[in-house]
Parts: sequence; structure tokens; C-alpha cells
Amino acid sequence: MTRLYLKKTPAFLLACLLLMAASCSTIAKFDQYSYAQATSLKVDAMNVMSSATDSFKLHTTEVTQLRTNLSKIYEYEKNKPKNIVTTKMWSVLIDSTGGSLGGFLTRWQKKNTLDTAFINQSKILIGESFDQISALESGKIKGAN
Repeated sequence: MTRLYLKKTPAFLLACLLLMAASCSTIAKFDQYSYAQATSLKVDAMNVMSSATDSFKLHTTEVTQLRTNLSKIYEYEKNKPKNIVTTKMWSVLIDSTGGSLGGFLTRWQKKNTLDTAFINQSKILIGESFDQISALESGKIKGAN
């Protein structure tokens, strides 16, 4: 009897998993606000980054505003159900110790000015990160959550 039970269990579990996967979405639905914020913040970030040849102290207000807006969208995204991937992408982008936007801003603050070549290369990489977030959002299924 035990052998029969063990043979049927994997099939039953597989069937349950397939039913669960079919009955519920595994990613949040498209959110126009999220998409608009991602595209808007990309423009803001590129503009702030372009100023990094100047002294950081001249742009603390803009940097603070950008960081605040990034924190707001992160909070918005992390509190949406089924939004783990998007939340992780925002987390990586704003991490002040990483090699993305947060790290760029921290580096600028520590060094006071940055080299044009470094800024331009960083803008390409960070711009691509924003594009990936926007692409993920625009690729989500349209409709009510």
C-alpha cells in the first residue's frame, strides 16, 4: 500500500502545482503609474548625472529630490502584490553601495566631481537599467489587478 501511495503522490503534487499556476498570475498586472514613473525618473536621473562634472555641493537639492523620488517608487512597487521582480530591479538600481544609480550618486558625493567619460558610460548602463524596468512593466498583462 505504501508503494502505491508514493507513486501517486508526485503526480498529485504536479497536478496541484499546475492548477495553482493556471489559476493565479505570478506577476503583477500592468500599472500605468509604475510605467510613467520609470520613464520620468530615467529622464530625471540622466539630467542629474549630466551635472556630475560640477561640484556635488552645487546639486545637492536635485540629488536629494531624485533620491526621494526613487525611494517613493521603490516603496510603491514593494507594496504591490506579486511584484518581486520589479521590486528587486528598483532595489538594485537605487543601492548606494552598488554599481548602478545609487552607487553613482554616492561616488559623486565622495569625489565631488566625476570625469565626463565615466559619466557618459554610467549613463548608458543606468539608462539600460531604467529601460529594463520600463520594458518589464510594459510587458505585463493589461487589466485590473
